Amino acid sequence: MPYIKLENHTIHYRREGSGPPLILLHGMGNNSRSWADQLQVLRHYYTIIAWDMPGYGYSSDPESEFRSFTKIASVLKKFLDAMELQDVYILGHSMGAAIALELYNLNPNSIKGIILADATRGSAALSSSENYQKMKKRLRAIDTLSPVDLAKQRVKHLLAPNPSRQVQKNAEMIMSEVRPKGYRSAIFSLSNLDQMRLYSLIKVPTLIICGEMDQITPLSESRIIHFHIQESELVTIPETGHLCYQEDPNTFNYQVMVFLRKLEYSHKTVFGLPC
Repeated sequence: MPYIKLENHTIHYRREGSGPPLILLHGMGNNSRSWADQLQVLRHYYTIIAWDMPGYGYSSDPESEFRSFTKIASVLKKFLDAMELQDVYILGHSMGAAIALELYNLNPNSIKGIILADATRGSAALSSSENYQKMKKRLRAIDTLSPVDLAKQRVKHLLAPNPSRQVQKNAEMIMSEVRPKGYRSAIFSLSNLDQMRLYSLIKVPTLIICGEMDQITPLSESRIIHFHIQESELVTIPETGHLCYQEDPNTFNYQVMVFLRKLEYSHKTVFGLPC
């Protein structure tokens, strides 16, 4: 399995395909294995790199828990620098979408386009008391439940009603792999998140995708983000929930491909390259 050793972290990742690099950033209850359907299809057109955030998958635990996505994005930047990757596309789901925006803020010149799936504004969407209660509830769950029980409790809220048994089984299996340091890092970082200030700074084309029936980061959140990012477009995946890329990978992958192909065409046209 491929790893990159950084100063304080060992990062595991999955790499498939060839072509322009597309970086996949998983959500809070997931890891690089969550992107199986995207790796299988998009590898025919792009170099797909799906990382395991520190504390997730096969990556090492952080020495101490993260408290902000800015710190996590700085690790991601070092990871990409170690792989000598520039001019990348970034696709982040949920927590991964927040990390994608923080990475752009750290190093905007290295990113050609952004895809935000089922994104959240973080604490900006909640009152201080709601935010605190949500954080405490999540901490209590990871501190008192086994990963298997946590997955069974949470996954039903991540999917649209009446999901296929296979999708639910896969989602539960992957979420049962969460580890306390990684999950707690996500909890603390989400409670400190407010990205409203970043949206007006984004100067690259941005695609915002949301499951039509998402209960975790509902479509109303994506509409607000879309409104504040100047060069953005919003699409929904019908009859899917928060894990829309797993529930309907065909539609999700199609939307990603349409967006990226438009960017590739635009880039070739601007620079006088053959299309």
